[in-house]
Amino acid sequence: MMSINSNARPDWDQVLVDIVDYVRDFQPATELAWQTARHVLIDSLGCAMEALDYPACRKLLGPLVPGATLANGARVPGTDVQLDPVKAAFDIGTMIRWLDFNDTWLAAEWGHPSDNLGAILAVADWRNRNADATGQPLLTMRDVLGCVIKAHEIQGVMALKNSFNQVGLDHVALVKLASTAVVSMLLGLSREQSLAALSQVF
Repeated sequence: MMSINSNARPDWDQVLVDIVDYVRDFQPATELAWQTARHVLIDSLGCAMEALDYPACRKLLGPLVPGATLANGARVPGTDVQLDPVKAAFDIGTMIRWLDFNDTWLAAEWGHPSDNLGAILAVADWRNRNADATGQPLLTMRDVLGCVIKAHEIQGVMALKNSFNQVGLDHVALVKLASTAVVSMLLGLSREQSLAALSQVF
């Protein structure tokens, strides 16, 4: 006899567990990883600053409601706006990717892992500005660079053997995956909350 639908949640898929535990537990140890992350950050910010020379790019930036601002909001480099972290992530990501000069990873699936920096920089800045206002501990640039390393690893490894384009999905699914994984840590989510957030990507 077939069982009636159960409201018991099944175990998390192993790939979600592996990604969440990697982000929470792994500590990059090689100087090459840290140096590469610094290069990625500088290169990405350079791409973003160049994009500000293009009116079509600048037109997309800033608050959804003209003149709106958010106290302790995330800042968008090269502008004077303070935004909620979601819009700031969009703006920073748009600037980095606008000229399509940022890093490229070619595997079974191509992609630009530095696309994750929009989310990383926006959330880290928003969190720090609010922590500073309330006397809480601050993230360091090493924390940010650690997220850059982990996001590149997640997106890069997933791209080695998985081609989303071949099944009609845009490769930016990998950006959503990697960004969600590291931003969950930046936001201080629990392991269970991080698994739930990552499951939403799929």
